[in-house]
Amino acid sequence: MLKAYKFRIYPTKSQRTKMEQTLDLCRWTYNKTLEIRKNAWENEGKSLSKYETNNMLPEWKADKPELKDVFSQVLQNVHERVDLALKAFLRRVKAGEKPGYPRFRGRGRYDSFTYPQKGFKIDSGKLYLSKIGNIKINLHRPIEGKIKRLTVRRAATGKWYACFSVEIEDQPKPPWKDGTLVGIDVGLESFATLSNGEKISNPRFFREEEHELARAQRKLSKAPKGTPDRKKALKVVERVHERIANKRYEFAHQISNDLVKRFGLIAFEGLNIKGMTKNHCLAKSIHDVAWNMLVTLTSYKAERAGSMVVLVDPRNTSKMCSRCGILVQKDLSERFHNCTQCGLSVDRDWNAAINILRLGLQSVGIKTVEACPF
Repeated sequence: MLKAYKFRIYPTKSQRTKMEQTLDLCRWTYNKTLEIRKNAWENEGKSLSKYETNNMLPEWKADKPELKDVFSQVLQNVHERVDLALKAFLRRVKAGEKPGYPRFRGRGRYDSFTYPQKGFKIDSGKLYLSKIGNIKINLHRPIEGKIKRLTVRRAATGKWYACFSVEIEDQPKPPWKDGTLVGIDVGLESFATLSNGEKISNPRFFREEEHELARAQRKLSKAPKGTPDRKKALKVVERVHERIANKRYEFAHQISNDLVKRFGLIAFEGLNIKGMTKNHCLAKSIHDVAWNMLVTLTSYKAERAGSMVVLVDPRNTSKMCSRCGILVQKDLSERFHNCTQCGLSVDRDWNAAINILRLGLQSVGIKTVEACPF
């Protein structure tokens, strides 16, 4: 399995200039590659591969010598990105979705470059990057496993990060016990409700910072374009967004760590977040709570720990009685499940979490464990 490590790096002024130039040359290569592949298809009906565009690099370097200042595999990775973008476009077309053709990247719209195999190393607390040099890196934890690739990313606030993709050995799956099985119902009133009755409150990070963000955005809108004041106001807006994202990310990490340490099988709802956000009354709150982030982080940590995460069909998990199985119709405003047949009266989220656990157990072929505690 693959695991990602992210570390803050601190380039010098000259190194930062080289990295900015690398980003701009990668952006030029991306646009050039997309243009050539687009024209080849429209004019000749020919689909070029990434290997064919890789063979064009020597000619491009002859016409644009500054490309020689970028490590060759970094430029080849740009071709891979274009290839993946076009494949994703064709996949969406075949699926009948609204495709959205890959866009050309404007200035400032390209923020990372990748060393796919070599051209980098860590030595004596420094990160060496080919064509750039030794950069100070904050290795706040050891890297376990074999490093496969490195992506250097520039954040919107101007900070730089090194993101390593590392290959580690798969962990054996331990036998599950009744106490290590859990179903989780995510929501807006409570961030999550567990099938054992525990509730995790919703921190609402965006809502907490909303007024400060609005104030910063008002100053940005009033600042004339192209002025130092506008750049300063933009940086304030970006810092507020970064602070919200960091809080949300840290919270999801803490919750996912706790879940993986305590449970061997974790069942979530397989929610259609994109469809849910079409409800404009709830869209902001749904984006703020970031359920997908929790599922993603829990999934990879569970795999590393030898546990399992399963996604179940969310249909009727809130309506179905966890004791007798009949469907009880209820509005979103009704916070309790009251069954007219068996008389069960319980918090609706807890009832849904128990149903999610039952469906999760069925999906892995376990039908002997009693999910309902009532």
